[in-house]
Amino acid sequence: MTYKQTIDFLFSQLPMYQRIGPAAYKNNLDNTLALSNHCGHPEKTFKSIHIAGTNGKGSVAHMLASIFQEQGLNTGLATSPHLVDFRERIKVNGKMISRKYVTDFVTKNRTFFEEIKPSFFEMTIAMTFQYFADQKVDVAVVETGLGGRLDSTNILEPELSIITNIGLDHTHLLGNTLEKIAREKAGIIKKQIPVVIGRKQENIHHVFLSRAGELEAKLMVASDLYKAVNSRFINKDARVLQQVDFMVPKGGRKRIFTDLLGGYQQENLVTALTATDVLKNLWVPLTDEAIERGLSRVMVNTGFKGRWYQVGKRPRVIFDAGHNTDGLHATIKQLMEQDFENLHIVLGMVDDKDIEGLLSLFPAKALYYFCTPNIPRGLDAAVLHSRARLLGLEGKTFPSVYQALKFAKTKAGKKDLVFVGGSTFVVAEVV
Repeated sequence: MTYKQTIDFLFSQLPMYQRIGPAAYKNNLDNTLALSNHCGHPEKTFKSIHIAGTNGKGSVAHMLASIFQEQGLNTGLATSPHLVDFRERIKVNGKMISRKYVTDFVTKNRTFFEEIKPSFFEMTIAMTFQYFADQKVDVAVVETGLGGRLDSTNILEPELSIITNIGLDHTHLLGNTLEKIAREKAGIIKKQIPVVIGRKQENIHHVFLSRAGELEAKLMVASDLYKAVNSRFINKDARVLQQVDFMVPKGGRKRIFTDLLGGYQQENLVTALTATDVLKNLWVPLTDEAIERGLSRVMVNTGFKGRWYQVGKRPRVIFDAGHNTDGLHATIKQLMEQDFENLHIVLGMVDDKDIEGLLSLFPAKALYYFCTPNIPRGLDAAVLHSRARLLGLEGKTFPSVYQALKFAKTKAGKKDLVFVGGSTFVVAEVV
């Protein structure tokens, strides 16, 4: 098989949640366990950090991977979904898995795949763990795909579990209340393995306390330990960085620089810092220098992009892949704090979201360019436009994200701001 044939096989023959939705979701780990057994249990050959949560898990994963790389550890990173290239999901030291490895793995195991019919994600995780084992990684930072309890990544026995926060997303699969979703995410907590909770949410915190208590897992709440007190953007070493000052657990302050510029990254920094405190005492003596350099070089070390990602200056164009209520609320808040003459918003969504709820977060004082993401779940731009008009959002419709962005740029003045978002898949087409 060629690489293209391999990718076509993965996308067309094996269900992929991001493209087709609930039909790809499996409610058990049977296939994952069968794949692990077939491959010789590669996930047992390396140490891991396991991360779940509604928002921020990808950012925290990239932060920790960057820190480990700065510490000199051979570091695997598993995230989803990808923006442009399937291989973004599987990296070692910031470098994507090779096309040859992807092709060879699928070719070698295709007969078994066709026998048990795993989902896209189940097969991808099998490939990921096998690759990390073959690359002899010292540690892998692994983000869950969906939920936690029944996620294919949940066969790991990690050094540390992390749950960033809980919001209403994928409610048709994980439950329609925060407590139900929290119980699914809490499924990654393992017996006597410490767990960091990123944001303390009083109405559901008992879920994590109960689960951790049952499993004798030491639980720490990051938001109780570190407090961001101020932040600003600076130019340092020819780069724009976000400088954040924190109150630290033992008193005093800690100053952190990061190349991730979203204001919401402050919460993720708190989670990452707490995780490093745990790991210092538990597993590897991470140095302050490795932590500080890692956080200042997340994009450089890991290739992370798509979160408050800015290109161009006149006009500025900002991409952000936030796509649920919590994520978009934080993004729109920061957007409205920017300086601009006119705001242009290139907006697309997928059809299984709370469309009206998400649209209500967007400002009426903006020019909108509604578009359809190029996936089966993509919400038709005309439908999005009609729903948006009911909330006072006015604009034009376009058949593709590319055409919408191209037109927005022609209309934007040098002091204007163009924002592109609403869905990971909108950003993926043009980033």
